[in-house]
Amino acid sequence: MTTQRPAAATAVNNTSMDTIRTSIADHLASKNVPPTQAWLSSFLPSIRTSTPLQALQKTALFRILATDITTSLATSPATTLPANITNAAVIELRLPGPIVVQVFDIEDIGHSRWSQFEAVEAQERGETRRGHEVIRVIPEEGNVPASVNASAGPHKLLLQDGKGTKVYGFEMRDVGGVNVGMGIGAKLVLRGVTVARGVVMLEPGSVEVLGGKAEAWDKKWREERKEVLKQQAGVGQGGPALSLALFGQKNRSEKAILEAACQEAGAMTQQRIPRSTHEAASSAWSSGSYDPAVQW
Repeated sequence: MTTQRPAAATAVNNTSMDTIRTSIADHLASKNVPPTQAWLSSFLPSIRTSTPLQALQKTALFRILATDITTSLATSPATTLPANITNAAVIELRLPGPIVVQVFDIEDIGHSRWSQFEAVEAQERGETRRGHEVIRVIPEEGNVPASVNASAGPHKLLLQDGKGTKVYGFEMRDVGGVNVGMGIGAKLVLRGVTVARGVVMLEPGSVEVLGGKAEAWDKKWREERKEVLKQQAGVGQGGPALSLALFGQKNRSEKAILEAACQEAGAMTQQRIPRSTHEAASSAWSSGSYDPAVQW
């Protein structure tokens, strides 16, 4: 009798684990992130079978949203981007989906790179802005609305599907959850999206933000973002950063400082891309003059 009890217990545990495996796989598939068998096999040993099933499902979803989907998701032609998606010769293409993609890069093209560079520096100083008001952020208080730091957009995103195919996405209208504060590696579900001249048109009704973040990618992106914006804005190359150096020189006359500030304001105005960019971009795609290789 004593030799049979461990065997019976093992059988019960095996059945329980099979049930858990199936339940987790079904739950993830319902969220449009069907896992590979290899990912499931690596996840299951880290759980306790005594944990409530609903909690295990949430844990599995959280972990798979933090992975690289090219290795963790089971894919099919219907759930991935077509190979020729970046072909600018194709005027319009509609993808029924659902297609899961991960965010590789995001850029707020509604603001100049110089203003974004300034915003990054302000955050490093523990400051943020609400309109023209500078707010000192005190972590202990935790009472500053998250929306204060949200980027207004529109945004351009570099997206990648489960096969590794990459494509740019352009935010035609505000999509909730899409901003430069979102995690790099965040997962989106595309349904019924239109691809125009090799670019995916992102709209609220066709994009679902699942969230998530690939820690290593996000850390690297944020560490390099300030330097990237600095180079793109021409800081240190006769660009808008000139007045920062002048304001730091007390021996310069007020007139010289004012002249430099006016020059900077003019440069920033020319760099800023208004919301009407949506219409201009749409016109370029329709006329066939749009080139996806050109940076907006």
